[in-house]
Amino acid sequence: MKNILLVLALLTFNFVNSQVLDPVKWTTSVEKISDTQYNLIATANIDAGWHLYSQVVPEGGPIATTFIYDNSEENFTLNGNTVEGEGHTVQDPVFEMEIKYFDGEAKFIQNIKVTKATSTINGFVEFMVCDDTRCLPPTEIDLEFQLNGKTALATETTKAVTPEVATDNTTKITDDSASNKGLWSIFFIAFLSGFAALLTPCVFPMIPMTVSFFTKQSKNKAAGIKNAIIYGICIIVIYLLLGIAVTGIFGADALNALATNVWFNIIFFVLLVVFAVSFLGAFEIMLPNSWANKVDSQADRGGLVGIFFMALALAIVSFSCTGPIVGTLLVEAASKGGVAPIIGMFGFSLAIALPFALFAAFPGWLNSLPKSGGWLNTVKVVLGFLELALAFKFLSQADLVLQLHILEREVFIAIWIAIFGTLAFYLFGKIQLPHDSPLTHISVGRLSLGLIVLTFTIYMIPGLWGAPLNIISAFPPPQDYSESPYGVGFSKLGSGGSASAHGDLPEGAHLLAPHDIMAFNDYDTGLAYAKKVGKPVMLDFTGWACVNCRKMEQNVWPAPEILNLLKNDVVLISLYVDDKRKLEADEIVDSQLKPGKKLKYIGQKWSEMQTIKYKSNSQPFYVIIDHNEEKLVEPVGYIPDVEAYHTWLNAGVSNFKI
Repeated sequence: MKNILLVLALLTFNFVNSQVLDPVKWTTSVEKISDTQYNLIATANIDAGWHLYSQVVPEGGPIATTFIYDNSEENFTLNGNTVEGEGHTVQDPVFEMEIKYFDGEAKFIQNIKVTKATSTINGFVEFMVCDDTRCLPPTEIDLEFQLNGKTALATETTKAVTPEVATDNTTKITDDSASNKGLWSIFFIAFLSGFAALLTPCVFPMIPMTVSFFTKQSKNKAAGIKNAIIYGICIIVIYLLLGIAVTGIFGADALNALATNVWFNIIFFVLLVVFAVSFLGAFEIMLPNSWANKVDSQADRGGLVGIFFMALALAIVSFSCTGPIVGTLLVEAASKGGVAPIIGMFGFSLAIALPFALFAAFPGWLNSLPKSGGWLNTVKVVLGFLELALAFKFLSQADLVLQLHILEREVFIAIWIAIFGTLAFYLFGKIQLPHDSPLTHISVGRLSLGLIVLTFTIYMIPGLWGAPLNIISAFPPPQDYSESPYGVGFSKLGSGGSASAHGDLPEGAHLLAPHDIMAFNDYDTGLAYAKKVGKPVMLDFTGWACVNCRKMEQNVWPAPEILNLLKNDVVLISLYVDDKRKLEADEIVDSQLKPGKKLKYIGQKWSEMQTIKYKSNSQPFYVIIDHNEEKLVEPVGYIPDVEAYHTWLNAGVSNFKI
């Protein structure tokens, strides 16, 4: 029964992948602004389950959507860049970066000024789409904008393109399909950060003092509760105003562009280091005392105005503790763009405001609060270490973009081991900082936290030798951005498999790290070698920017039963459909799919080959053939199930006959 289910699964994968897919339909329209100014609107209607990538993707990510407008006759000028919707921003586990995409419908608008009489403007869009299991090769669509206002259906041509990064100053517009997932994560992180701020020496002692003031100065308990609730609301309003100000000054999405900029990542790194050093006790970041005095004088006015200024006084007085946390939150929210800074400030202030309202309603709870003491400074120091560790994430991003290879994976992990190892020693009382009280013993809570930090530190150590460290995969650089991609001390030739089995690598072959699977990137060269050694061929139609291709290579291929077949029983030929390298002059031929077009790039050659021979244009796509180029088993696409993929691969190998 189990084998039957596996066969059915393979048939399902084959049915889904053995078809030419066209999940995005483009239409164009024109909006007249004035006699000389127009908006060129390109609308992508995306089939359910598929997504289209943004114009801005980080270096090393998937292929960006790019618009080119034909102005060879100099009939118009472009006003700014093509604007796009807010879309969805997700943390991709394969590329280890935040990537933005669109689903459903996406609009792209380019404003132009017409300088010469013309009725039509032509252009094209290059883009890439994926669903949850596959990616299609890069595609080029011809666009025609008729200035008389008619809607046109775009025409399609396939083209391999380089995964270049779009300009960082792309403007964005509001999209109704924007994802709320990122905003919820910002809210909860900010909410937890607010509770952390409550436990600092600047805020915690204020809780009983402020609540006692409201309950004693009010005419009755109900009035005290009402005033405390108003006080909490005022705290929320103050921090919301801060979030609104940041968003208003920089623009709803300009912060997102800043957060992905090299120099601002460096500035964020320096800023967080300053915050961390402040928390560790080197100095305090404080607002001018005159501000606190002026605000405090207004708090004596009473009524709603007085309560508001009391809340403002709390924000100013506690700034030395809350400022670094608020600054870090705003930096993190900046990477989300939109209203994220506002959402972050709401979550942070809500966590601070809640205790004042709750303890005012239930004053008896004040007796259960722990007394102020050295533990408050311990909380502050722990936050300082966390700020310091987070700072290196931003420095790492700048290093990755510039490809300086200064902060490679091993160096980053070593820095984190040093930071969290030092924190563990601090929690165990082996290190004391300037504002620490004398420590005669450590509490059970402090000991428990120290053990957790020490465990985390030990967990990271194997990362220096190539361990993936999945728990923190979003923070350090990817594994191939390192001094030793195979791991420190690892010897390729001593590990058996393809390298040792075949001796010196044949011409045109290379080893796929870190498992040493021998592969070819040219069809004819790989097929000739397969005939020479008497093995079947496995064609791997893939792409440099194919997310699910990397998932298969990282999660399925390393399984022992599959790795053994790939290294010893087949000749692997990986054909990259987005390979931008130009074909030799004698290899440039007419496209069979697009009459009048030429195949100019290697990737176009493999993409057209896949579409014509196997009636599929999605990646990953796997085919096992014999020496006569006949299929030994029906091709399959993305199969994340190890057992199902092994069943398919083993069937193809078993059907091979010389």
